[in-house]
Amino acid sequence: MQLLEIEVFHLNRFLTLKITSEMAKIKVTKVKSAINRTQRQKRTLEALGLKKIGQVKEHEATPNILGMVAKVSHLVSVEEAK
Repeated sequence: MQLLEIEVFHLNRFLTLKITSEMAKIKVTKVKSAINRTQRQKRTLEALGLKKIGQVKEHEATPNILGMVAKVSHLVSVEEAK
């Protein structure tokens, strides 16, 4: 749990620095099922546009999107889009 929080912190910091110069893009991939998850987590995945496992969506790295990714970080993987 501690390591995951550190990774999210560094990702947020990196992307926030990049936002100041230009809008950074991230790729969010759903890697785990939403079965037996709270309704809030299911709705967050839906808001990110992720329905199926393996589905990838590209978003701008705004604070809103980064916050949603942090809430479901155990269900998704994130990488910088090129």
